[in-house]
Amino acid sequence: MDKNELLTQLQALRLKLHEMAEARGTLTDPDVIAISEEADRVIIVLQQLHRTGAVRSNNERDSSKT
Repeated sequence: MDKNELLTQLQALRLKLHEMAEARGTLTDPDVIAISEEADRVIIVLQQLHRTGAVRSNNERDSSKT
């Protein structure tokens, strides 16, 4: 999965988390916690990609094309 897909997934989870927490009225609801944990896993993958250099900046990507 590439960075953009992960960011899209994270954004969807963030919105779902917000909506569910608001509907349930608590951040400690098991379903809210499950979504939060899923978002945490996506964040960790993004951090690992960044740390290993698997995610290059747009400038690096653009300069490698020329």
